[in-house]
Amino acid sequence: MSNPRVVVVGGGAAGFFAAIICAEKNPAAAVTLYEATAHPLAKVRISGGGRCNVTHACFEPRELVKRYPRGGRELLGAFHRWAPRDMITWLAERGVELKTEADGRMFPVTDDAATIVECLTQAAAKAGVEVCTSLGVRKVEPVGGAHGPPAFWLTLTDNTELRCERLLIATGGNRASAGLTVATALGHTIEPPVPSLFTFHIDDKRLEGLSGISIENVAVSVPGTKLKEGGPLLITHWGLSGPAILKLSAWGARELAALNYEFPLGINFTPPHTRESLLRALAAVRTQHPRKQLGTWSPLGLPARFWERMLAMSGIAPATQWAGVANAALGTLALQLTGAEFSVVGKSMNKEEFVTCGGVRLSEVDFRTMQSKRCPGLHFAGEVLDVDGITGGFNFQAAWTTGWLAGQAMAGAPA
Repeated sequence: MSNPRVVVVGGGAAGFFAAIICAEKNPAAAVTLYEATAHPLAKVRISGGGRCNVTHACFEPRELVKRYPRGGRELLGAFHRWAPRDMITWLAERGVELKTEADGRMFPVTDDAATIVECLTQAAAKAGVEVCTSLGVRKVEPVGGAHGPPAFWLTLTDNTELRCERLLIATGGNRASAGLTVATALGHTIEPPVPSLFTFHIDDKRLEGLSGISIENVAVSVPGTKLKEGGPLLITHWGLSGPAILKLSAWGARELAALNYEFPLGINFTPPHTRESLLRALAAVRTQHPRKQLGTWSPLGLPARFWERMLAMSGIAPATQWAGVANAALGTLALQLTGAEFSVVGKSMNKEEFVTCGGVRLSEVDFRTMQSKRCPGLHFAGEVLDVDGITGGFNFQAAWTTGWLAGQAMAGAPA
């Protein structure tokens, strides 16, 4: 079909990018994007603290897919077609340069998400994409079928009706997503959406007054499960956050939802130490620095206020000299640091990401074209699929990749 009428439902990263790619690949296509809110690309604007974590500097597809708790197997082939390096090049060709931070996250050199929003907006306008805001899709009915090319009648939220030959659903994956309602009506199975990338509510005196403190590397786990993660930890006024917690929440999204977000959390603040190896290390410090006071110096590189709190919880006064610390007290301190356990009593969504797991069942989608296996002419991209990644730019990369594949296919170009 040389001049298809293409409708994209959802003005987030995946939908916007798909619309651009489709219009760029086939200038004869009439591409219209409908965004139900007044603010397309809203998540792009706020992600990464307003800097937009565009992607991650992980360029080997087999390594990249390891960052996706759900969808990694399906994305392997997709990443061979459109991966982080391709997105970096696409942006550079349009005047947007990215930089790589120490942890691999990639941001625009401007440190301003508006740079990405403006690039996408300008590319859509240049390609001829019609963007309609505050207007969503209420109902979709397939027409055509076995004796003709696929087509759809759409009813918009203002009751306007229109016809298209290609339809992309890219509305995100939360329970209120209109795209999931449409997908269900068109024969698709929906994996129940539950939150991913969330922080933990913890009410524990060990954390009181320590909000804002970051610990460079910890190991976190959920006793009784196989869930284990590592990385930086942030103490907040409601509990714990940071990459280690967010990664654990992503991999454990379904298990933790089943526990109603009430579960024990184990933390080793000094990995790879065990209690025994840390006890030996602390005994060595006692021998080497007998006259130093414990409260004035942490031999483990832990933040001073946190170190003082661990001393207090171990019954050690800050003014105590190392020579005066008994073996039993050192053992208690070692246990506090390597085997702490906290009670999680709830969660908060990570405001920069709003990621869910769940969505359209992946076995019902052809990941070469993102086309439905149930309904010809229907495509999916982004978080409306049961695909989600850990924090660090991986969810945006899945959006760019699935959007690119869908855009190519809807334009009639080989993926």
